Amino acid sequence: MTQSARLRWNGGAIVGGTRAGAVRGLRISAEHVLAESRKRVPIEEATLERSGTATLDEPSLKAAISYDTPYAVRQHEELHYRHDAGRTAKYLEGPLAEQADTVRAIIAAQVRRALRG
Repeated sequence: MTQSARLRWNGGAIVGGTRAGAVRGLRISAEHVLAESRKRVPIEEATLERSGTATLDEPSLKAAISYDTPYAVRQHEELHYRHDAGRTAKYLEGPLAEQADTVRAIIAAQVRRALRG
């Protein structure tokens, strides 16, 4: 007796689900890195820390984390500035590099979740 199976390929739904998961994963990842970087932002009055934002450009699948004060770049780049314990220059660059594996895992988990539907 011969058995047959019928498969229906719905590539559009798969691509859409993958993209939706990637968007969600990028958003969560950007917020995660922002939270980690806020732990290191030089702090005096917390203005710099409060200015941090995570944004997502869905069409290009790109996320960005930024700090918006006139001195944000200088505080990030000046390695000789003195900071309180745990607060450092490279407050964004360091956490971004350190959290790369976590970011990849978050995005992968969201794509898998979207594909399970």
